[in-house]
Parts: sequence; C-alpha cells; structure tokens
Amino acid sequence: MKKRTPIASIMTSEVITLSVSDTLEKAEKLFKKNKIRHIPVVRNKEILGMLSYTDILRISFADISDDENNVDTFVYDMFTIKQVMAKNVTVVDPDATIKEVSELLAAKEFHALPVAKDGELVGIVTTTDLIKFLIEQL
Repeated sequence: MKKRTPIASIMTSEVITLSVSDTLEKAEKLFKKNKIRHIPVVRNKEILGMLSYTDILRISFADISDDENNVDTFVYDMFTIKQVMAKNVTVVDPDATIKEVSELLAAKEFHALPVAKDGELVGIVTTTDLIKFLIEQL
C-alpha cells in the first residue's frame, strides 16, 4: 500500500460549498440533490466551518421525505447555518499523506475534512474517499 500518497490524489476538488448567509433549506436541498453528507461553509475560499447532514437532521425532519419540496421551513427559519455548523474545523494540507489523514479521521472520529492550501479551500476528503482508495489497493 502506498502510505506516502498525498491526500490531494483522492480528495474531491470540485467542492460544493455554502456561505453563512445561505439558508438551511438550501443546504438540505444540496445534500439530497448531490447525495453528499458534508459541506464546507466558506467566505470566498476561507473555511469558516463545516455543515453535515447530521447537523440538519438534529434540528428537523429532513430525512422523513425525499420530496425536495417538502422542507420544514419553519424549523429552518429558526436557525442559521452559522448556528448549526461545526466551527474551529480541523483542516488538512493537500500534501498530507493518506496515512496521516486516516489516523486523524480515526482518532477524532470525523467523517470529512476540508483540505486547504495557504488558507484557501482546495478540496474535501471523506471516509468514503479513503475506503475507495483501500479497495483499489486490494
């Protein structure tokens, strides 16, 4: 197995992002439409936080229906992305090795990490990315 492979080789570089001014309704639609579980919250390309689908589920009934038009806007209007997102997010460099990032994900029990170069978002790496990499190695 290639332990020194940089995380940049398996990360998603075309990242769907949110801003703190976006609505939770928009976030929920992005999660469902793109079948993703984590979205970095950014200002330009600066990472401010991370919103997970689980964060949305904690405050709503978003998973009850797959109907994109059946959004609990009342609950969403009670909170902002800034209130719900994880702040002080751990960020990794694109040159960090897959081994280093795997150890970090395992130790901290994260499921996704933003990847940044010089303070700007350049990608996201998830446990799914790591599993796909491991499968390719077998």
